[in-house]
Amino acid sequence: MAVLGLSAQVWAAENSPKVALDNNEALFTVLTAINTCGYDSELSVSDPLRAQIRAEVAKAVDASAEAKESTPIMCQFYAEHQQVDPGRTLAQYVSLALCLNAPPELTLKVKEAELPPDASYVSGLVPLIQKFYGEAGLHAIWARHQLAYSDLTARYHEPLAKVLFDTEVYLKLPSAGFLGRSFTVYLDPMGSPGQANARNYGTDYYVVISPGTGSGFKMDQIRHTYLHYLLDPLALKYPASMSRMKPLLENVKGAPMDEGFRTDISLLTTECLIRAVEARTVGSSKTPETQRQQLVEQSVEQGFILTPYFYEALVKFEKSPAGLRIAYGDLIGGIDVHKEQNKAAQVKFASKADPELLHLSRPAEGKLLMTAEQRLSSGDSEAAKKLAQQALDEKKEDPGRALFILAQVATMNRDMQGARNYFQQALGVAHEPKVLAWSHIYLGRILDLQEDREAALDQYRAALSAGGSLPEAKAAAEHGIEQPYEPPSHPQQ
Repeated sequence: MAVLGLSAQVWAAENSPKVALDNNEALFTVLTAINTCGYDSELSVSDPLRAQIRAEVAKAVDASAEAKESTPIMCQFYAEHQQVDPGRTLAQYVSLALCLNAPPELTLKVKEAELPPDASYVSGLVPLIQKFYGEAGLHAIWARHQLAYSDLTARYHEPLAKVLFDTEVYLKLPSAGFLGRSFTVYLDPMGSPGQANARNYGTDYYVVISPGTGSGFKMDQIRHTYLHYLLDPLALKYPASMSRMKPLLENVKGAPMDEGFRTDISLLTTECLIRAVEARTVGSSKTPETQRQQLVEQSVEQGFILTPYFYEALVKFEKSPAGLRIAYGDLIGGIDVHKEQNKAAQVKFASKADPELLHLSRPAEGKLLMTAEQRLSSGDSEAAKKLAQQALDEKKEDPGRALFILAQVATMNRDMQGARNYFQQALGVAHEPKVLAWSHIYLGRILDLQEDREAALDQYRAALSAGGSLPEAKAAAEHGIEQPYEPPSHPQQ
């Protein structure tokens, strides 16, 4: 990856965590790929560099026989994983890009099971994009525009530095105290100027912004993520206080905010504090108090019930010389849980909440599919089918597992053709070794029953390759190779 002269503007002292304004070749590669495949969101108001790069890539693809052959395959994947909302389409590919090592490797930084849910959904793009990077000559195009990327970075350095500095001053909490952690803002014109994507992967926080033709820069979104960066670690230092406040979660079960806030008191508390800080510091000293109070009320209506408490507590904090690191314990300790529960009981929650900007790096829990698997094992194939289909339709859980469950249901219903179709579809999108191996095994058994022994052997061998580390799958595949499958005399679960 080429290093820009202004690629990393650091505002903290030496040996402090990295707080940077940067760009990223893996991100450029992924966003350029989806642009090639028809991602046109807000193209007319994007920085002119986006259209220029798109034209150069199209020319490069047209000049390469290999790229002309492989690009349609990549674009078919993109079309099959496109969301109704262009913002969600972009978000899933941003998540994936942030999980990739730098080109030309473009390999995953983490195990597939540890990928965030939206990145996991499109992880099948990785081998396709690796080919596209080389065949379309993306590195040469990236290198050709380094000066333009450097100019973008320089343009936003000063306003971004001011926002982060002002945030630290208000909290009296310098980022230099957060060793081993990083906060990076990536600029890339290949996305939509109307979207900001923020991610927290372990100790690293990222915001991805695509500059447009206007002068606006999404400072509010960047500041929100920076507040998380500064405040998230503080909540972890007070586990007893957080445990004491868990009863408050009962009061927000019906709130429209993201599920994480309804089930994790630490996340809820931090978000309430952040929203209180934002309300206290919105606008200027001339901003009417009614406007600030309106922000607090809106926050409560969305489920962030501790925002009023923090809003009032911050008045005292502002007058004190102590920084938030010192004051945090008293802020949390001053919460009267019973009083806040009574107040929350009177709240009429809104029908919907603002989408949370910051996406955490939590793997998909797969609740629908876990329940589907439980129902299937208990013999309730109809319920399992409905849950697996729901997971497939909502596109929030592993499609490979969902299709595998549907295939098993079809098997239980003696629908061999339906089962065969589902197993084949599962193989096309699955990444989990267990799903891959057993899909091959079941296909081999179906083919054995249809007296196509050669095709069955191919499936058993593929199962060995996919699940050789899984003892049960390995044994089943080896048995299938030794002799054709014969169904048991009793019904198979």
